Amino acid sequence: MIVAIHQPNFLPWLGWFDKLARADVFVVLDNVALQRTGGAYTNRVEMLVSGKRAWLTVPVARGADARERISEARIVEAMPWRRKMRRTIEQSYARAPFFDEVMAALDPLFESAEERLAAFNMTGVLSLARLVGLDTRKMVMASSLPVSGSGTDLLMAIVRAVGGDIYLCGGGAGGYQDDAKFAEAGLGLQYQNFSHPVYPQINASTFVPGLSIVDALMNCGGVGTARLLGARLAMARGG
Repeated sequence: MIVAIHQPNFLPWLGWFDKLARADVFVVLDNVALQRTGGAYTNRVEMLVSGKRAWLTVPVARGADARERISEARIVEAMPWRRKMRRTIEQSYARAPFFDEVMAALDPLFESAEERLAAFNMTGVLSLARLVGLDTRKMVMASSLPVSGSGTDLLMAIVRAVGGDIYLCGGGAGGYQDDAKFAEAGLGLQYQNFSHPVYPQINASTFVPGLSIVDALMNCGGVGTARLLGARLAMARGG
């Protein structure tokens, strides 16, 4: 059984959903600390705004206590950022071929009054995953599992807790995990090796990779984006 583990990112990129597609169980890592500076991709993501890469950021409370666990991180509602962000996406992608389809999936997110970052992000993740046709029933919150530890030990504990025997890790995992420990524990290790697909992209003179899956959906739709992920899976499996 292949297990993938990833933080509950905000409107994640294609690689996040590729990992969801490959895994038998996908554990949402919400029981670790939110990054102290910026928040990385947990509360922000890049899209094309006026034809250029730009960050869209969910404002979160600062301070060590507020960031001790992603599941407890709180959104700051000092300004109408939800309406502003939706408007930015609308203005940037209004001419995209699948604009109406994607905005219908995004509106429940921006209409949500959820104050917890992880729960808010999962609203978006689940809506977009369904649009692509991915099975969301395989998703498990790490905070619901009887696990502890940090680093590689936490990852192995999570894999065991859900009955897995293979851990699917991303391409940047080498910096924080000890591969040898998996073998010593009798667990397999499989690198994702995600190769970003190229697709027709509105508002860009040359293709811009690494954006939120929203960009792919706006340009290709749910069915087309599913095909993009399917093509990556076929290549990875030698199909």
